[in-house]
Amino acid sequence: MVLERKGPSSPRAAPRAAATPAPKKTAGDAAEAHALRWLRSRGLEPVACNYRVARGRSARGGEVDLILREPDGTLVFVEVRARADARHGGAAASVGPAKQRRIVFAAQHFLMRLASPPPCRFDVLAIEGESVEWFKGAFDAA
Repeated sequence: MVLERKGPSSPRAAPRAAATPAPKKTAGDAAEAHALRWLRSRGLEPVACNYRVARGRSARGGEVDLILREPDGTLVFVEVRARADARHGGAAASVGPAKQRRIVFAAQHFLMRLASPPPCRFDVLAIEGESVEWFKGAFDAA
């Protein structure tokens, strides 16, 4: 007896509809685009967006939303957080220790590619409704 597989490779499988981004992802992408424009208007130049490091055996992986360079050469790793309002502690309060560790992990991975790493800083850009707040040096790599 031969069993037939029902899956994407099976001719009888129903065709999959094109995946549409989840509303949360779409909102996050819009917030990051807004943050990039906002930071560029303040003199920072983009280096990379959504820099991701896959999970390894001993680490969880991580992502940096935006990597920018200050006019003085400082490399700035930015976490963008958006909320409709400041309830539940607001956008900035949502960057806890676990998230900070994942950002630092991704930043260290990014810096390993550079021959001579420049001074660095970790910022949080909090967007709450129409308000934007920039927390320079929000946390350290320690």
